[in-house]
Amino acid sequence: MSAPGGNFIHDIIDADLASGKHTEVITRFPPEPNGYLHIGHAKAICLDFGTALKYGGRCHLRFDDTNPTAEDTEYVEAIKEDVRWLGFDWGDHLYWASDYFDRMYECAVELIQRGKAYVCELSQDEFKEYRGIPTEPGKEPPCRNRSVEENLVLFEKMKNGEFKDGACVLRAKIDMSSPNLHLRDPAIYRIKHAPHHNTGDKWCIYPMYDFAHCLEDSFEGVTHSLCTLEFEVHRPLYDWILETLDLYQPRQYEFARLNLSYTIMSKRKLLELVKEKRVSDWDDPRMPTLCGMRRRGYPPEAIRAFCAEIGVTKTESLTDVALLEHHVRNHLNETAPRRMAVLDPLKVIITDYPEDGCEIFDLPNHPQKPETGTRPVPFSREIYIERADFMEDAPGKYKRLTLGREVRLRGAYLVTCNEAVKDADGSIIELHCTHDPESRGGNAPDGRKVRSTIHWVSAKYGNEAEIRLYDRLFTSENPAAEDGDFKEYLNPDSLKIVTGVIEPGLAEADAGDRFQFERIGYFCADSETPVDKPVFNLTVGLRDSWKG
Repeated sequence: MSAPGGNFIHDIIDADLASGKHTEVITRFPPEPNGYLHIGHAKAICLDFGTALKYGGRCHLRFDDTNPTAEDTEYVEAIKEDVRWLGFDWGDHLYWASDYFDRMYECAVELIQRGKAYVCELSQDEFKEYRGIPTEPGKEPPCRNRSVEENLVLFEKMKNGEFKDGACVLRAKIDMSSPNLHLRDPAIYRIKHAPHHNTGDKWCIYPMYDFAHCLEDSFEGVTHSLCTLEFEVHRPLYDWILETLDLYQPRQYEFARLNLSYTIMSKRKLLELVKEKRVSDWDDPRMPTLCGMRRRGYPPEAIRAFCAEIGVTKTESLTDVALLEHHVRNHLNETAPRRMAVLDPLKVIITDYPEDGCEIFDLPNHPQKPETGTRPVPFSREIYIERADFMEDAPGKYKRLTLGREVRLRGAYLVTCNEAVKDADGSIIELHCTHDPESRGGNAPDGRKVRSTIHWVSAKYGNEAEIRLYDRLFTSENPAAEDGDFKEYLNPDSLKIVTGVIEPGLAEADAGDRFQFERIGYFCADSETPVDKPVFNLTVGLRDSWKG
């Protein structure tokens, strides 16, 4: 796997290495195990791991597990799987915030001893009144100037479980008049009487993310701490904590997060969709989660190529999801074997073909790649074609099957439609055609031109399959920016399920196998296929057909 191209962060690293400020590059990817990763995280993963790869350094996978009430080992294992699926490996460098809880506690005690932290009994709402607004200085809370000794005793009681959740917090004592609200005595420890998946019941106080994050970076010797832009205002606190404790200081650099059209990037809102059964689960193929994209058939190579193209900048923007689909389509066009499937079947009877006749045609797996070989496809007297490939009263420019016109059945024969059989309501239920037996393989023996080629599946040998047709999850280009509940913009047609007919070889596809269904789109064998019927998920169409 190639390393990513340059960007402003890499320019900084180049300068750091040239000046001797650093002799190696150490980055980290620090997910909180409170949800599944989504496409926005993929950008961060590609940057964090890709940067380390480019410079021959290393990237740590570090779980910021500082909030036990929101975390789950299910998320931990899913995150590991997603990072590996994208093509990256942390080697021996797997870390946890909880690895450092003892050291973090000691750091908090040291801040108290230096007169730089205090225990505060104010509730969040009460403290907001003292904190004030950016354009006006805040007020000192009543507990701000108690003695070091009192604060040490109270913090010890917090640790020993003598206070209830929310009774008090430990605050850094910085500057209540700072225009940056994050420096107005932020909370750095809170009480949570909750068992932790790594430390059990050892702790009932847990560090806040802003306190833990910089310490973790420092303890691990990270050289370049890469964050999204919303952490830019947190950087002064990051620096203050490390400076005040006289610890090694990594440098934090911020970049614009990925915002993708027709979706949302909030784990909280994605969790709402899961809990309210608006989607089947985190891995629903309509979700922007990496597990959802994997189930839908998105190749990791396409996601990496997409992340490389959008680049790393300081400018927030909304990226068109069509660009991601473009990369998926491009990759699958090169790699996906071709197969035939009929999603809206219309029966065709070839009246001059033997009733018990059967032939095997060898069709190419990829027309542009003969080295991929062929596969056997059975042909019989009765076949299915797409209903849309026939029109009874066709206009002159219509190129597919109509009464009296000859078309090519992909790799089989030339056929001519002679009759459209209808039911009592006037709906066409089957077509009667004749074939040219000299056109075996689909080529006219006399060189006559045929206007179109259509795909087909044998009615006798084909298999039924459930085909799930996915569209964009939201009707709004930017649902997070809309007024009201974002769920009001869910697309009611984001999933349509049809019963189609597939060529027999497809019934043996393994979960995750990707194919191009000829003339339709790219599909992936579902990872949770029921026993009685294969299921295929639409990955992406052959072209962008979204109307907006």
